[in-house]
Amino acid sequence: MPSSRHLLPRAVAAILCLVPLLAAAHTGDGVVGGFTSGFLHPLMGWDHVAAMVAVGLWGAFLGRPAIWVLPVVFPLVMTLGGALGVAGVPLPGVEIGIALSAVLLGGAVAFAARPALWVAAVLVGAFAVFHGHAHGTELPGAADPVAYSLGFVVATGLLHLAGIALGETVRWPQGRLVVRSAGALIAVAGVVFFGRAL
Repeated sequence: MPSSRHLLPRAVAAILCLVPLLAAAHTGDGVVGGFTSGFLHPLMGWDHVAAMVAVGLWGAFLGRPAIWVLPVVFPLVMTLGGALGVAGVPLPGVEIGIALSAVLLGGAVAFAARPALWVAAVLVGAFAVFHGHAHGTELPGAADPVAYSLGFVVATGLLHLAGIALGETVRWPQGRLVVRSAGALIAVAGVVFFGRAL
């Protein structure tokens, strides 16, 4: 078990590993389609990265069974949202919903919110619809929808795992501070995303 004095450097390293090379999701520019494009798409936008890491953080903070329920609910429901987007079913306020996901999920971590598991799962699932719809509507015309969808679901799962890894540091006093601070940072970023979405 690592000592508590090693937690902050490890947490910072984990966060730095999540920094996407590009911060411009929802453009569809330069993507070819297929698994690789789907995998990279969630990693290329801070709004997606923030919300998906927040899901893992909150699950870890809440403990079992939320640590695995929330990261399973999100990609499952996100896939449904993606299917709606691919089918051209309109969903108003997608960018606002994505921004609010960062605000509320990050805030839940920052304020150590501990609702009933079903409430947390419904909240996570509701936001997953918006994230999925954004991916689905931006699916390049030439892309293989199945491979693309699989790619963004896998990337989403990895972002959840990164959040869980950081969230597991709550077992130590300094780790709890790091996790709640990360939640606050995500919530503040969500406010910025919200301002841009208006």
